[in-house]
Amino acid sequence: MAPQRNVSVWRPRIPGVVEVFHAHFTEYAYPMHVHEVWTLLIVDDGAVRYDLDRHEHGTPHDTVTLLPPHVPHNGSPATPHGFRKRVLYLDTTRFGDELIGPAVDAPDLRDPLLRRRVGQLHGALGRPGDELEAASRLVLVQERLQDHLRRRTDRAAARPRRDPALARSLRELLDERVVQGVSLEEAARLLHAHPAHLVRAFSTAYGIAPHQYLMSRRVGRARRLLLRGRAPSEVAAVTGFYDQAHLTRHFKKLVGVTPGGYAHAVRGSRGLG
Repeated sequence: MAPQRNVSVWRPRIPGVVEVFHAHFTEYAYPMHVHEVWTLLIVDDGAVRYDLDRHEHGTPHDTVTLLPPHVPHNGSPATPHGFRKRVLYLDTTRFGDELIGPAVDAPDLRDPLLRRRVGQLHGALGRPGDELEAASRLVLVQERLQDHLRRRTDRAAARPRRDPALARSLRELLDERVVQGVSLEEAARLLHAHPAHLVRAFSTAYGIAPHQYLMSRRVGRARRLLLRGRAPSEVAAVTGFYDQAHLTRHFKKLVGVTPGGYAHAVRGSRGLG
């Protein structure tokens, strides 16, 4: 079997994310090198073995690996068929220098919830128009990683803090900007709150994440326009979606049919009676 090196690389419009890197390597081995940023890695198939600070480590598919900046490491396949990995490179504002030591000591984290959240973050980063979801997922991933690195043992400290006034303010802001949208960083600045606290306060108060609430509002507007006879191709732009595919994905998720199918059902109902 010939060696494979398939990669996909992009820089999303999310503050803090320097690069997204997806790769499938069968035989390639990284030499010793360093990054100027934090490396957040998950392996979807196979495994990677690597040396970090002269200690050998491995990344089976159920772990999350966080490599600190400026610390040399290498990497090579640990299975005969290589590995498939997804990597986020996060700038140094995401974690303080005091966390570099703990990351060197324990870079591989076995945390099913964190592993799932990182996968969901990658999914959101790959969908244009879902920047608010990606930013929200990133702050939750960052918060959980910080909890691991700081070795918190007090579970009460990790419980969501209720802040109904802040949650209501964010909902009002989202209601005002259903079409134009708002980034998580701008919302945090306008409401004088930390992004992670903002997401948790809203989710605790309403049982739904801010990005889910915004998409629900947009889909609701799209339904009303389709009921009035507007064509699906016209609806995406005037309801805040990135493009028609973006509208279709969220509309089908929430309504069960595509915008075209919904419009067809509307037309069919008009002919009844």
